[in-house]
Amino acid sequence: MDIAWQPILFWILSIGTIGCGVLVIASRNPVASALFLVLSFGFMAGLFVLLNAFFLAAIQILVYAGAVMVLFLFIIMLLDLKASTARRRSIFSYLFGLAIAGGLIALFAQVVDLLPAGKATMDSLPDKPGAYDASALGTLLFTEYQLPFLATGVLLLAATVGVVILSRRGIGGESSHQ
Repeated sequence: MDIAWQPILFWILSIGTIGCGVLVIASRNPVASALFLVLSFGFMAGLFVLLNAFFLAAIQILVYAGAVMVLFLFIIMLLDLKASTARRRSIFSYLFGLAIAGGLIALFAQVVDLLPAGKATMDSLPDKPGAYDASALGTLLFTEYQLPFLATGVLLLAATVGVVILSRRGIGGESSHQ
């Protein structure tokens, strides 16, 4: 790939990722939100390709856009969301959301200010052969990052079980399968 195209592709993929992330939050339809999340994962995989992390790009598509999103869509379809979409949000929830978003933007700006000006962040990555292959990533995942990896699995399992229980009982406590 020509080096001159990399900054242009970076900005296209970054804007696409951020735009789809905003649409995930802004969409009222949960299925549309899940599909925007799949698009966001696709743009993010493109960013991994630009970093020459082809394995991570493939895993991003296979695991996140494939398996995890199928699980999320299955959970969304299990829930009867008609009762939850009918309620209105108060002004307090909008103000709270804006305050949280403002705090995250301020934190992001502070992190950007800490980065050295004009220096690529790729300098900190190891420049040795095999640093980005599946074996090295697997070793790192199951040694140094084992606890967060297992915690994520338990969290996804608990969320799935909770949704199945809620869909069986119904949102208001009455049984939906009588």
